[in-house]
Amino acid sequence: MRTEAIDEVNQNRNRGMVLPFEPYSITFDKIKYSVDMPQEMKDKGVSEDRLMLLKGVSGAFRPGVLTALMGVSGAGKTTLMDVLAGRKTGGYIEGTITISGYPKKQETFARISGYCEQNDIHSPHVTVYESLLYSAWLRLPPEVDSKTRKMFIEEVMELVELNPLRGSLVGLPGVNGLSTEQRKRLTIAVELVANPSIIFMDEPTSGLDARAAAIVMRTVRNTVDTGRTVVCTIHQPSIDIFEAFDELFLMKRGGQEIYVGPLGRHSCQLIKYFEGINGVSQIKDGYNPATWMLEVTSPAQEMILGVDFAEGYKNLELHRRNKDLISELSSPRPDSKDLYFPTQYSQSFLTQCMACLWKQHWSYWRNPPYTAVRFIFTTFIALMFGTMFWDLGSKRTNQQDLFNAMGSMYAAVIFLGVQNATSVRPVVAVERTVFYRERAAGMYSALPYAFGQVVIELPYIFAQAAVYGVIVYAMIGFEWTVAKFFWYLFFMYFTLLYYTFYGMMTVAVTPNHNIAAIIASSFFAIWNLFSGFLIPRPRMPVWWRWYSWACPVAWTLYGLIASQFGDIKETLDTDVAVEDFLRSYFGFKHDFVGVAAAAVAGFAVLFTFIFAFSIKAFNFQRR
Repeated sequence: MRTEAIDEVNQNRNRGMVLPFEPYSITFDKIKYSVDMPQEMKDKGVSEDRLMLLKGVSGAFRPGVLTALMGVSGAGKTTLMDVLAGRKTGGYIEGTITISGYPKKQETFARISGYCEQNDIHSPHVTVYESLLYSAWLRLPPEVDSKTRKMFIEEVMELVELNPLRGSLVGLPGVNGLSTEQRKRLTIAVELVANPSIIFMDEPTSGLDARAAAIVMRTVRNTVDTGRTVVCTIHQPSIDIFEAFDELFLMKRGGQEIYVGPLGRHSCQLIKYFEGINGVSQIKDGYNPATWMLEVTSPAQEMILGVDFAEGYKNLELHRRNKDLISELSSPRPDSKDLYFPTQYSQSFLTQCMACLWKQHWSYWRNPPYTAVRFIFTTFIALMFGTMFWDLGSKRTNQQDLFNAMGSMYAAVIFLGVQNATSVRPVVAVERTVFYRERAAGMYSALPYAFGQVVIELPYIFAQAAVYGVIVYAMIGFEWTVAKFFWYLFFMYFTLLYYTFYGMMTVAVTPNHNIAAIIASSFFAIWNLFSGFLIPRPRMPVWWRWYSWACPVAWTLYGLIASQFGDIKETLDTDVAVEDFLRSYFGFKHDFVGVAAAAVAGFAVLFTFIFAFSIKAFNFQRR
């Protein structure tokens, strides 16, 4: 039986796929999964420490066989799939899982498996073709050259019927871009271009109408016919969709299997099995076998009939046959060898960085609501400030002139900085959900993602700082020397950088960007207070003065003021030289400009480092 299945798989496998793949079976025996008992249940008097969600589930999924994983809500379908795919982020797992007879190791398993999530998470500003190119680039082995990779992508697009959509932007679900059904097919294609041997699909037809569900199931069927092992959780399928499956793995509430076996033509074997149980009502002509099966095995029916379907299944020949199949597939074939890859990821660290930067480049370039709006806002603010503070930079007759010049700098830093930090948060929040999926799929590690997200901001912020700097410097009338103009641009550039990276960092250390907004705004108020404009540093109480040295905005203002006015010997109307007044009133020294420059650059690097570390260390996705 096993040899015939493998021969059939090999025939299918040769059916026109450019890249060969090794068919693998997956077997699992006595899988138990539990989580810590929720506090609400403990409050109701439950004494156990753990809540058991899977109670010793066993089965086998084979190449070229499409298996439906079904059960009533709360039966543990997605839980079982997440455990098998290694996607659980918490809980306790017991039991054995083998891949073609060898114990499963998650690092190598991620390289030969695909997982189509229910939510269809993709970067919104790349096209369908670019999404596939990106996935294939990072997940196919390095020995696959560019030409072969592109041929394989074309094949997958044909298989999943995505050719008419190749240039379409993915968009945000329910807002723009692809429809739900098209996104579902893209999710399948993104996994297929990795050339996996085993594919898990979580509810591929949920939320789709009958026509869309039929298109997706045709895609799934095409995938199975290439000889891959495919398992789908499915909720309430129509007759047509249900009968597209070869085998059924049916579970009851509480995480136990009650039927594991073939469906048969028009579900005849499944119907025969359940009608053979004493007291189960017969199926009516034309009635959906999937609906009937879920109705007759519901917990309410179990109570009425006084049977335990899980116990009944364990006493039958079908269960023994499955046990034999599991033990047969759990021992490796003599001519096979265990999965081994020399590195954790398919591509080198440098290639991962380049791929992440490439995707971020297109994501930013095609996102004018973020990039262009920020640019227009900056130009508008520059013109507004330029006209409001017209020619103030050249006036140095009294103290108020210096306060006005400092006010123009202070207002610009606060206005533009907070705008940058606020506008970057939703962009990073969307990309982070995509990152969670891609990291779980073994595409890249956290650092290349952080690298791409940080580096792509550098040219955009440089353009922003340059436009603002040139307009404002000319209109406010600061002194036109190369050094002073350079310092002005330098401090504006690094200030906008650290504000932007701070916005990214707040998203990375919090579960969502609403909490990030609360944390960010509280620090903006503190930075504002300690910036040295409202209360100069020498006039702060000594026990708070330390924080003004730790406040990035204070360093920005130090650098801007000291570089523009810190070396001016002219006297004010009080007969005090400008540089002496700045030193006594604000504590600003011209010799210290280099230190201020190092400090603002240091804050940008610090926030970048915390962003990268948080992305690597924290996983707010709970499964």
